[in-house]
Parts: sequence; structure tokens; C-alpha cells
Amino acid sequence: MPALHYTDGDALCEGHVALPSGTGPHPAVVIFHNWAGQGPHEVAAAERLAAQGYAAIAADIYGAGVRGEVFGDNSALMDPWMVDRAGLRTRILAAVAAAAAHPAVDPDRIAVMGYCFGGLCALDAARSADPRVRGAVSFHGSYSPPTIGAQAPITAKVLVLHGWTDPVCPPDATVALAHELEAAGADWQIHAYGQTGHAFTAPGLNNRAAGMFYHPDADRRSWRAMTDFLDEVFG
Repeated sequence: MPALHYTDGDALCEGHVALPSGTGPHPAVVIFHNWAGQGPHEVAAAERLAAQGYAAIAADIYGAGVRGEVFGDNSALMDPWMVDRAGLRTRILAAVAAAAAHPAVDPDRIAVMGYCFGGLCALDAARSADPRVRGAVSFHGSYSPPTIGAQAPITAKVLVLHGWTDPVCPPDATVALAHELEAAGADWQIHAYGQTGHAFTAPGLNNRAAGMFYHPDADRRSWRAMTDFLDEVFG
């Protein structure tokens, strides 16, 4: 999978691109990573999306060479971005711009998705109201709004894929997100999976005491839901 280098101001970011067969231009999906940084999970998703006909770009929020531990505590990497949501929005849109500029991408057909921290990034891409973002998908994301000014109407379609027992976003946080999206005029959906916690798409994760464990049924169902959603977004 070829690397894609792009910048956000002076920061160099290193994404990875997976392309379908054919010359394109193709509809594109930008994938935002979990708190460990861009890694095998996002690369595998990009390859899977490419096999389904999408140009897939695994984005890089932290910057080239900055990565955490897959099952470690990566708070030191993520927390500064959670505090600086304006800076995070700028970094997110740098990835969208890089996707739009790629010669294999149809710039009028771009969606975003993300896992955990990346789910928040996908939601923040929708909250930006950037017209290049046609759809946004959050897999077991975090839902706190950015509080960086008045919310413009959300023009992207939004799909939230949620484990109902997720301790990161308990039911009241999920309901609050629904109210936020409704108030912003978004075309939104929330799919909640029962008996399912946080990070349910992460094979090998089994920390049930912390409410974080792989759930194969929710993983399969959520991917299918996203596939149907992308079909609708891109027509």
C-alpha cells in the first residue's frame, strides 16, 4: 500500500492509500485511527474498502512516525487533540483535502469513517460542515461536541455505530448526540448493538472488566451497515 504524504501547516502526516482496480476517479473513504495512531486496523479497513470499489485513505492525525501501542495507554497522544478541537478539525480537514487532491479520487464523492478516537474525528468532520464531506461513519466513537463556536448546519449524512454498554459513551451521551445531530439538521442514524461494549471491531481485545472487547456479530453487522450507508451516500 503506497504512502501518502501531506501537510497540516508545518506538520508532515503520512497516510496510506489502497485503490480499487480501474482508472477511476473513484469514490473515496478517509479512515481516521483510534488512539494508538494509524496502524494495522486502519490499513486492513482500507484494503477491504478498496476491494469493494473505493479509494481508501488511512489518515494520520498524530503526524509521521508518531504511533502508540495497540493495546496500551495512549492518552498522552490523544489528550492534547481532545483539548484542542479547533486544531483537530484543521488536521482532519487536511486529510480530506489530501484525499480530494489525489488523482484517483472523485473529489465530489468523499466520505469519512473512524474507530474510537477516529469516530470522534469522523463526527468532527461532519460538524465542520465542509462540503467535501458527503458522509461520516463513527465506529464506537466518542461523542463530545467540540464547543469551538456556533454549529453550522451539518450537510453530511451521519451514521453512528454504537455498543450500547460502551462505558466511554453511556446511553445519556448517545442520546445527547442524537439531540445535537437533530438540532444541526443532519440526516443521521444511530445503530446500537446490545451486549456490546467499546472497541467492538478490534480482534484480540478482551478487557471485559473495562467494557472493551471484540464482538464479532457487532463487527459484522456494523460493517454491513456502513456498506449500505456508503451505497446511499454515493448513489
